[in-house]
Amino acid sequence: MTATVRAYARRRGFVAAPKADRWHQRPTAMLGGVAIFATTVAGYLLFVPMTTDSVVLLCGSALMFLIGLVDDLLNIRPYQKLIGQFMAAGLVISFGMRIPLTGNDLLDIAITGLWLVGVTNAINLLDNMDGLAAGIAVIASASLAASFYGNQQWDSLALITVFIGALLGFLIFNFNPASIFMGDCGSLFIGFLLAGSVLLNQVGGRGRGILPILAVPVLILFVPIFDTTFVTIIRKLWGRSVSQGGRDHTSHRLVALGLTERSAVLLLYALAIAGGSISILISGRSMSESLALIGGFSLALIIVGVYLANVKVYDTASVDADAENAAFAFIVNLSHKRRIFEVFLDAALITLAYYCAFYLVLGPFEDTPNWDLFLRSLPIVVLVKLVAFLFAGVYRGLWRYTSVSDLATYGKGVLLGSAVSILVLLILYRFEFYSRTVFVVDGLLLLLGVFGSRTAFRLIRNAIPAPPHRDARRVLIYGAGDGGEMVLRELKNNPEWKLLPVGFIDDDATKQGRVLHGISVFGGNGMLPDLCDDLGVDEILVSIRNFDPERSKRLREICREKEISLRSARIRIEPFDFE
Repeated sequence: MTATVRAYARRRGFVAAPKADRWHQRPTAMLGGVAIFATTVAGYLLFVPMTTDSVVLLCGSALMFLIGLVDDLLNIRPYQKLIGQFMAAGLVISFGMRIPLTGNDLLDIAITGLWLVGVTNAINLLDNMDGLAAGIAVIASASLAASFYGNQQWDSLALITVFIGALLGFLIFNFNPASIFMGDCGSLFIGFLLAGSVLLNQVGGRGRGILPILAVPVLILFVPIFDTTFVTIIRKLWGRSVSQGGRDHTSHRLVALGLTERSAVLLLYALAIAGGSISILISGRSMSESLALIGGFSLALIIVGVYLANVKVYDTASVDADAENAAFAFIVNLSHKRRIFEVFLDAALITLAYYCAFYLVLGPFEDTPNWDLFLRSLPIVVLVKLVAFLFAGVYRGLWRYTSVSDLATYGKGVLLGSAVSILVLLILYRFEFYSRTVFVVDGLLLLLGVFGSRTAFRLIRNAIPAPPHRDARRVLIYGAGDGGEMVLRELKNNPEWKLLPVGFIDDDATKQGRVLHGISVFGGNGMLPDLCDDLGVDEILVSIRNFDPERSKRLREICREKEISLRSARIRIEPFDFE
């Protein structure tokens, strides 16, 4: 079906031309959603037992497909699409399908409507890179299929399996490099059917508690929800329209960090698998375990989101124009200080560590006296430890330069906070029924969380190195000692200098063949001229403090012969001087 639709779209001129606010670089066939829709419907009629819920859901999804198809062909206005989306949502809700969250019919209807429309538009916004929306939909559908299997909802399982088959058939042609796009007819259909399938899961599993009702569907569709929320917040702060296209999605920022397009998509696949796996895990876990898993996952995502928000995806002129926006000015001022974010993050880390310590030491403790002890002491522990962090100097450092040496500071803050917390609880409640072991485990978990959160930015930057500028000068660092290591770190931390380190050279034979931060160390005994040719060196930076006059003379002659710049690298890059 996809191959047929692709041939038809090319023949009739239904192709997406490259635009400034779009990612693709060449004209690509559209209307791939037609193949997904047709295959899903055919599979449903052939293999899926008809039920009222599934027929209604498929009708609502078909209406969404038609709205998207009209938009692909005629380019209708956003508010017109939104009205159509609410019509499709109303059709599904009117047949009794809803999220039983509050017990109040009106509130549940409103929440269900927002869920259906929100997820539909989330998938629509996620369709911004080859294979991304279709692949994420496959993973989300597989997580739903596992849930249907666990609940023995065989009819729903058959429907979602047919849907997965249609998506995989399309993904063969849509994965990078894509030869066809799904268009709005595909993304709206996929989003609505996914959101509606979650309702089938809720209908078949009512009475399972608030956590599966609320958390499981969010985790299953975590990537589109995260991307939509992230883009919406960033665009609002920058004064940009949420409905227009753009290159500021999560996938685009990952590419801006240095990943290839395929790697960025595969990384988001992995995150979607993680979210889906957690959704499956919490379905059979206690409330304590489920909350700990969700809390840890959420904190990790917050840190990743904050890091990605700092990635530059707009040109300088656009940034200057948006800098006049009041909200943007606020976030810029906040980014220089970031202390408010750190305090809120630490409050969440303190809560999570304290909760996990209770669970690890005492086991599941909901509806027990230990739960009352936890709730009664939590505000005290959070407040005391935040103040302890302040006095210990935890908030004086810069995350970008956090290293093992800062671990002592964090340890002082955690130790002081734990000691004062125990003292306060001793004064207020005589420390009755509280466990000292809980506070020991809590301290260890909190230290790990604080240090891990501070080093997260550095770990991400090292895992995804910034892409070199196209006009970057290739640099060879002379000296693979402490000075050379410092020069390399400065070059990597300041890509705006447009200097790309390609290797070290050192006269010490014991260092030859070693690797320093991923950069090879070469020998300096007569190898330099050939090495400069092999590596295409444009410049040599000397990091050695006491450079031998004879070697410096020879180095200068080689650089003059090869027309290579020669500079000294100390604390800053400055002209090299041998005198």
